[in-house]
Amino acid sequence: MVTTRTTTKKAACEDCFFRRNLICALQVDEPCPTFRPDSPDGLRPPQQLRFEFRQERRTQAVWAFPSAQEQAALHAR
Repeated sequence: MVTTRTTTKKAACEDCFFRRNLICALQVDEPCPTFRPDSPDGLRPPQQLRFEFRQERRTQAVWAFPSAQEQAALHAR
């Protein structure tokens, strides 16, 4: 069995959007926490996960208020 590894390019300060557009205010040689990869589309937020609704499994509520008739019977005594 052949195993292949996908190598991801290590983040470098030279590849940062802010450094390439000369708006970086830091004087460090390593990627900082604000590193954003530079792309032809400009500064884009990362793609977020899609929200999917769960299917409801219950057909009845676990607890419900008493009906008007049940409330009247409780207070009639």
